[in-house]
Amino acid sequence: MTAIAEAPNPAIDPDWWRGGVIYQIYPRSFQDSTQDGIGDLNGITERLPYIASLGVDAIWISPFFTSPMKDFGYDVSDYCDVDPMFGTLADFDRLTEAAHRLGLRVMIDLVLSHSSDKHPWFEESRSSRTNDRADWYVWADPKPDGTAPNNWLSIFGGPAWHWDARRQQYYLHNFLVSQPDLNFHNPEVQQALLDVTRFWLDRGVDGFRLDTINFYFADALLRDNPALPPERRNAKVAPMVNPYNHQEHLHSKNQPENLDFLKRFRDLLDEYPGAAAVGEIGDAQLGMELLGQYTREGQGVQMCYAFEFLAPDRLTAARVVEVFEHLDDVAPDGWACWAFSNHDVTRHITRWHLDERGARTYATLLACVRGSICLYQGEELGLTEAAVAYEDLQDPYGIEFWPEFKGRDGCRTPMVWEASNTNGGFSEVKPWLPVATEHLGRSVAMQDDLDGSLLNHYRRIIALRNGSEALQKGTQDGLYADGNLLTFRRTVPGETLFCAFNLGDDAVGMALPDGDWRMVEGIGGTAPGQGGLTLGAWSYCVMRAV
Repeated sequence: MTAIAEAPNPAIDPDWWRGGVIYQIYPRSFQDSTQDGIGDLNGITERLPYIASLGVDAIWISPFFTSPMKDFGYDVSDYCDVDPMFGTLADFDRLTEAAHRLGLRVMIDLVLSHSSDKHPWFEESRSSRTNDRADWYVWADPKPDGTAPNNWLSIFGGPAWHWDARRQQYYLHNFLVSQPDLNFHNPEVQQALLDVTRFWLDRGVDGFRLDTINFYFADALLRDNPALPPERRNAKVAPMVNPYNHQEHLHSKNQPENLDFLKRFRDLLDEYPGAAAVGEIGDAQLGMELLGQYTREGQGVQMCYAFEFLAPDRLTAARVVEVFEHLDDVAPDGWACWAFSNHDVTRHITRWHLDERGARTYATLLACVRGSICLYQGEELGLTEAAVAYEDLQDPYGIEFWPEFKGRDGCRTPMVWEASNTNGGFSEVKPWLPVATEHLGRSVAMQDDLDGSLLNHYRRIIALRNGSEALQKGTQDGLYADGNLLTFRRTVPGETLFCAFNLGDDAVGMALPDGDWRMVEGIGGTAPGQGGLTLGAWSYCVMRAV
């Protein structure tokens, strides 16, 4: 394993996030320390040395707050406590202290756009139209015929409004019925959520991943969304079987008032040196434009989690060029955080039908592009999407749209640490989701000491990124696609890297750019020849100017 770095000093490097590598942990599926079949905070703490050995800068922990778990923690009933299935606040404090000792920063997943319907705020809000929190959620009267206030749809299927008999009004829920939307037009709501943010900053967290950051505000007039023409529909945010794709979500999200709140949020972050946030923008139509708005210097979050590389179709050379050209056009000063896999999409090894060569090439590409990057647990092992039988499904999204859409459980199955038992070292009892048998042969134990393993390739390319200011913070230019061939340069004063990738099945040849170049050693790839560079199928070359 690579050496573990000393604990970072955020006051010395407040821009650690720029070009940083963040490792996403889905806590239910990382490590079970209590032998109840569900991962927990102490399990994460136990495995922190492994994460530190990867060389990443930070961990992002998906929600572990008190919750009825209708959406597995993204329905929060207490923002300032840990759900007993994951442990206690004391366990979280131990995790944070252990992470910092190992040089890892800790980012947690804040779900501010909505809460659980079991949250005391909502229980009070729904009790009457005159209580102190009556306006803390988005309530509206029905139309004269009793139907919902407008045509807005829920991402999880059906109308985004639910009738409440106590208030005889509808409340808004962009996700599950049990996830009512908070009313950000109310200043008291904003302050309460900023107080939550301060609670965790005071507890030592180094930053946040902000769930559904563009859903915070809904149109105050509750105007209908227009229809989206069929030719503009895609599956980047919701599966094609979901009618959510039939609307242009002009009024239900992406409201301009969001910018003022993000400024308040950023002002709070800036009180804590080195604290950083990445905002998730759930919008296939305006994602890059919003990224530019939300990452304005000193005005919003430091970076936004981009969806462009999470698409169902394989990432081609032309698409990479298109994405960065669009980013440069609409958000020239914006900062993206890229990912190929996460807890909501089919793992990219399966999604893009990659073999071992393809997995290495795309991993190297991710390490070389401009922006910050997120790795999802097990990605470094080359885990494929698990096939989960209907009777084993836990995800309400998959249960709703089965079998056309099988949900998100296939990417959420437990991490595999060893191949010695059917549960992969995750738990001694039956896990909440079954361990995929085919994952056992790709366990950490199987790859850890194997020099040529994909796991150790990830360690090498992360080390390359960590040791190169050009890859972390440099400019990116000369972006060029020719069929399956993708090339670009990364540059800072004193360092220039030339990166070439063959994202296809056939060999491609090319002339080297002018200058004296030396192949970067230690990460594999194709060496240049006297006549230029010939890249075989699914291969790459990274060279440094001499």
